[in-house]
Amino acid sequence: MLKKVVYPDRATWPELIKRPVQEYETIEEQIKTVFNQVRDNGDKALLDFTAQFDKVSLNSLLVTPEELKVAAEQIPQELQLAIRQACANITAFHESQREVKFPIETMPGVRCWRKSVAIEKVGLYIPGGTAPLFSTLLMLGIPAKLAGCQEIVLCTPPRQDGTIHPAILFTASLLQISTIRKVGGSQAIAALTFGTESIPAVSKIFGPGNQFVTVAKQMAGKYGVAIDMPAGPSEVLIIADETANPAFVAADLLSQAEHGVDSQVVFVTNSEKLLSLVEESLKEQLNNLSRKAIAAKTLTNSLGILLKDSTEMLAFSNLYAPEHLIIAVKEYEQLAEKITNAGSVFLGEYSPESVGDYASGTNHTLPTNGYARVYSGVSLDSFVKKITYQHLTPQGLQLIGPTVEVMADAEGLDAHRQAVSIRLKSLSHV
Repeated sequence: MLKKVVYPDRATWPELIKRPVQEYETIEEQIKTVFNQVRDNGDKALLDFTAQFDKVSLNSLLVTPEELKVAAEQIPQELQLAIRQACANITAFHESQREVKFPIETMPGVRCWRKSVAIEKVGLYIPGGTAPLFSTLLMLGIPAKLAGCQEIVLCTPPRQDGTIHPAILFTASLLQISTIRKVGGSQAIAALTFGTESIPAVSKIFGPGNQFVTVAKQMAGKYGVAIDMPAGPSEVLIIADETANPAFVAADLLSQAEHGVDSQVVFVTNSEKLLSLVEESLKEQLNNLSRKAIAAKTLTNSLGILLKDSTEMLAFSNLYAPEHLIIAVKEYEQLAEKITNAGSVFLGEYSPESVGDYASGTNHTLPTNGYARVYSGVSLDSFVKKITYQHLTPQGLQLIGPTVEVMADAEGLDAHRQAVSIRLKSLSHV
């Protein structure tokens, strides 16, 4: 069960918030080899690596229209409705993020504004592994479509029979994403980086993955391809007081723990009684999980921390900077206002992390490993770049010109000054 830490001294907190060190360096050489092979041999390398790593022999990486049709027929009506509802909520939330062009006049005759322009080509990586993450396809595909990305390339690993999970294909069809390729792992990231005969090169890559995918995404950056954010194992921190329902808290801890054995689970409370009750509930609920072995192993590396009061709990959470933060205390709104570092926050007894993972509308692609101190989760902004504009009237240049001339002189940039002076001179003769 959870490792108990009772009233730790603040001097020990930096040690408590440490995540397990990811030994990425040990696999970098392997990833370099994959990148070189894909760059040099294209689709042939992808098919070879799929046979080697996924143990699947393919003749083609393409998903055919017939496969999409069959997938739709395999999805139960209940799941189709659920995916459509989640799609509607996620669309509504991300649609609200559109930036309205708002020109301002910084001084008479000097007008400035900013415009959002879609990244033209983006790659979406959707893991197939132990859980086919069609929900992640919703989280990435919807803002990509809303942003207006011209080319959206979906890569996802095939199953043992050479097919893609039908829920992923159904979701892709729902989002009208038609460029779908059967390839996973670091080789998929390499393909999106360089391009192959069947996979277009993209400008930015999105999506979670294992340590090989994580290192591959970092390597893609060395070739001028952007990525959504640094990634690591998924994590949750729960702040709860004596008013919290222990069964609810245990369920939320387990929902994170079942992601994978490297998931990070932290429970912070000021109630010794609640800590004991949560531990009892964890044992009871754990036995009913299909991924019991994974969740149980995760919990052995997880923390149950008893702190003095809400002030300490808040301070610890902000220091930890969790990907997911659940606040299950009586005065959750007051505490929420003081949160400075978190990927996504869930307030009150009836806001489980699961709703954000699937269907509330917020995005579940979030910063991990403490990166919530400086990174935001994926949003509509992730799929656009911001271009600034300015327009000066003759009056505007006459007003601002002398300021620029003085500053250019001070930096010794004569041509910068001249670009203004020559225009001011021409205006003086009008």
